Amino acid sequence: MAVMGKLRMFVVQEPVVAASCLIAGFGLFLPAVVRPIMDSFKSSKQVPAPPLSDVVAGMTGKKQG
Repeated sequence: MAVMGKLRMFVVQEPVVAASCLIAGFGLFLPAVVRPIMDSFKSSKQVPAPPLSDVVAGMTGKKQG
């Protein structure tokens, strides 16, 4: 109970620091959980990248032909 009491006092005295620690905890925890889930949804067949000349032509508005 002593640790919880100290934690409560810390949150009351320094709410901004406590909130920052909570946000940092989520920032460290979520990538460890979400990344493997996203990797499991990754499709087995990769879509080939378009040729660079097509990308440049699309960005500049110039048609190649």
